[in-house]
Amino acid sequence: MSNCKSDKEETIFLLKEVNSGCKSATNSMEQVLEYVKDDNLKELIHRSNKEHVKIGDECHVMLNKYCEDEKDPNKISSAMAHMGTQIKLMAGADNSKIAGMLMDGCNMGIQSLSGYMNQYPCASNESMELAKRLVREEENFMMALEKYL
Repeated sequence: MSNCKSDKEETIFLLKEVNSGCKSATNSMEQVLEYVKDDNLKELIHRSNKEHVKIGDECHVMLNKYCEDEKDPNKISSAMAHMGTQIKLMAGADNSKIAGMLMDGCNMGIQSLSGYMNQYPCASNESMELAKRLVREEENFMMALEKYL
């Protein structure tokens, strides 16, 4: 006997968390872009943002198959994060600070998604692979950002 809620429920829960994670990441990247002066760093952020949007779009299509809505990030947490980012960047936005902030976000995303994958082990293979793809994207983005520290 499995300890799962149901494969369908777990799949929907996981997809909603992947979707929310993609939205949080793209919001953060778009927020810092106006402060980035380095063209290479800007291009790196654009590439990762594009991949996050792509994964989010695929997630949206999968949720639609279940007649489910997307999950938006928590509004209060998002507002607090946005204000914190603005304050940090207004105090001086160099490559190192921007890269560090984005790396912190990647780390939080990796931990969160890894936890959800463990929490919903009966989610469909397709949804689990999408979550793993997002974790890999976060890991790759974080490694690429290291040279800007």
